[in-house]
Amino acid sequence: MSELVTIGNTRLAAAIAAKGAEIQSLVPANGEEVMWSGEPDVWPWHAPNLFPIVGALADDVLVHDGQRYPMKQHGFLRHSICEVVRSEPEVCAFRLTDNADTRLQYPFSFELTIKYRIASDRLDCAFVLHNPDSVPLVASIGTHPGFRRPLGSGVRYADVIVFDQPEPDPIRRLGGRTLDPAPRSSPVDGRVMALRDGLFDEDAIIFDRLVSRRIVYGAPGEPAVEIGFPDFPDLGIWAKPGVAPFVCLEPWQGMASPAGFAGEFSQKPGTVTLAPGASREWHYYIRPLAKMPDFS
Repeated sequence: MSELVTIGNTRLAAAIAAKGAEIQSLVPANGEEVMWSGEPDVWPWHAPNLFPIVGALADDVLVHDGQRYPMKQHGFLRHSICEVVRSEPEVCAFRLTDNADTRLQYPFSFELTIKYRIASDRLDCAFVLHNPDSVPLVASIGTHPGFRRPLGSGVRYADVIVFDQPEPDPIRRLGGRTLDPAPRSSPVDGRVMALRDGLFDEDAIIFDRLVSRRIVYGAPGEPAVEIGFPDFPDLGIWAKPGVAPFVCLEPWQGMASPAGFAGEFSQKPGTVTLAPGASREWHYYIRPLAKMPDFS
């Protein structure tokens, strides 16, 4: 089992594993666990981090300078043991750099630091990607936190996701493991998306024309979770079809390959390119709420 780092204050406690720098637990002082438990027979993760891809590549192959490299869905970060580079009562940080194993899949030099901080009643996370090489670095990055469903004692299908802005634009769905080219009608009614039965029968709901940078998940009168993601342009929402006891709310930079795309990784929609010596940061936060706000 990988090393587990705990941070917290009188209002919030978190536990993060060195494997994948993955959040394992998030508990407010006056409430219950908000993260999914990671039951192996249902979905064996809690909140995997995604790098250097989000979703799947066509045929699980990354193409760079005409060379083909095997790369599994969501990349290798979630399977990698990260170095703990900081561990303090309210702050911790993990680092992953390229090595012989990563270069078999991903022919780039990189330094990725994942920082967590308890800031009053919320957990702040920062991904800092640095290019130490003399050639450009191409990547996507994201996170995949799963939350208990329901968070409180209420009926499972009374829960909703409330966006901070109306989201009328079409969404995307997957056709197999790649992105279906046909846009779909938004399931958001104004600012509210009800987590109704059948919503995930076609896999994840993908927002690639997103206006909002904050959402709240919960049920009226019950505990809730607020997630802010100022630097991530895309959002995925997913649960296993049926009566899955969790829902994943996923800020992304990039997504699965479009159907039929087999070109260079640098041309894949959603990737970012860092110049030699450059760095880029992405931030998001999770704030447990004792009660779902009244959005009426």
